[in-house]
Amino acid sequence: MTQFRAMLFAALALGAALPAGSAGAQAALPDTAPANWHLLDATADRFPGISAERAHRELLAGLVPRDTVIVAIIDSGVEIDHPDLAGVIWTNRGEVAGNGVDDDGNGYVDDVHGWDFLGGRDGRDVSHDTYEVTRLYAACRAGATEAAGEPCADIRRDFEARRSQAVANLAQIRQIETGVTAVYAALRQHLGTEQLTTQAVEGIRTTDPRLQQARAIYLEIAGQGFTLQDVIDQREALEGQVEYGMNPDFDPRHIVGDDYANPRERGYGNPEVEGPDAGHGTHVAGIVAALRNGIGVDGVAPAVRIMPVRAVPDGDERDKDVANAIRYAVDNGARVINMSFGKSHSPQKDVVDEAVRYAESKGVLLVHAAGNDGEDLNQARNFPNQDYAAGGRASNGIEVGAAGWADGGLAAPFSNYGRGRVDVFAPGVFILSTTPDAGYDRNDGTSMAAPVVSGVAATLLAYFPELTATQVRQIIVESAVRNDAQVTRPGTAGEPVSFADLSDAGGVVNLYRAVQLAQQRVRR
Repeated sequence: MTQFRAMLFAALALGAALPAGSAGAQAALPDTAPANWHLLDATADRFPGISAERAHRELLAGLVPRDTVIVAIIDSGVEIDHPDLAGVIWTNRGEVAGNGVDDDGNGYVDDVHGWDFLGGRDGRDVSHDTYEVTRLYAACRAGATEAAGEPCADIRRDFEARRSQAVANLAQIRQIETGVTAVYAALRQHLGTEQLTTQAVEGIRTTDPRLQQARAIYLEIAGQGFTLQDVIDQREALEGQVEYGMNPDFDPRHIVGDDYANPRERGYGNPEVEGPDAGHGTHVAGIVAALRNGIGVDGVAPAVRIMPVRAVPDGDERDKDVANAIRYAVDNGARVINMSFGKSHSPQKDVVDEAVRYAESKGVLLVHAAGNDGEDLNQARNFPNQDYAAGGRASNGIEVGAAGWADGGLAAPFSNYGRGRVDVFAPGVFILSTTPDAGYDRNDGTSMAAPVVSGVAATLLAYFPELTATQVRQIIVESAVRNDAQVTRPGTAGEPVSFADLSDAGGVVNLYRAVQLAQQRVRR
């Protein structure tokens, strides 16, 4: 949201300069960005993607994947009948659809294509939920002196600051919507059409200062890749934050019907893996594995089956659901688990840690988005993470920051970062992928960068199935394209930093180099 709001305010100011590197602010992206820029090669294609097309063309051509890799997408849900995904959705062959029987005895009835830990047995689903800080604040308001080991005074300050910011953001986006709506109305009236295009608006020649201003604003916004509908969508999202996410009186958990006080309870939920809003999860799934069939978009990896596991509402995911989602994915054959979500509080981290240890023991790779707050994760918190609360660190996790394709393909201004906390960067700006109702759209975020890495991991495991999760992690980090260039530190107003200092790899993931390194390791 920060990036979106900053761009639109700049547009409404007729191109007033954004603070360089401000949290979430991004330099204008030319509208000629290739649909698949994140798959391209800096040398061969002049776009600093992950060299996936080059790898498939030069290293993997003629080779047959030796395994089909199940990639679990723990997210908001996935549209499993999307034409670019339907052919790669995991099917549980041990289950008979719709018979109301747990045919395979795994504890989940009719889980033909995955599971929804936010659903009730009556078929209803949680759509909106509160943020974790809101839940902790509610506990404090009920009389606790601390919640999840944190003093209630600290929780109150955090909650009140976040709610105030959400209210302010909502007021700002409403102001933006009013202005952009007026711009669209003026241009539509002048052109005599409801359908505005960049070409038509560019062709306007007028001495009317009001229309000149409307023309300039429209073209500035369009140049950033935004439309009036995007403004409306953001306003609705912020209304949801204020009405639900930051509302301590809101609690939809009764819909699920579990014993929420029991963090180790399993078997609750339902098999409806799409859920009420599968936009985020569908986009993530497409980045990993959209069919490479010459239509729509191409995923990073071939020979993949996507396992949708719904555990992320519009709000913060709950630790109990995350832990169960990880265990479900592991128990049902996933070798890679993509987790494009995160939060700043984790009151039941021990339960999540148990699930991560379980995945570690089974050789399953966990790929997690670093977050979009422009923060150093050595100072800020983002859960789940690779550090066990009881001590030690998981060997099967990759934390992913977001890179852009403009300005050399380096750190996106909104991305979290930090050596010792973020392992590698991957393309996460202006990424085109699948969306519900058989659609396609571009999105930004570390949520998009993580599935790029999951796709790289799945490709390695498909062609080199003897590799372990730890080896795949090492190959991805070691083969990243290191870059020592000076960039603006994300989240600052221009502070310089070496890109190599923002992650352990010091660079951007690269499938071509990863395949080469895997070939060397396997030959040994």
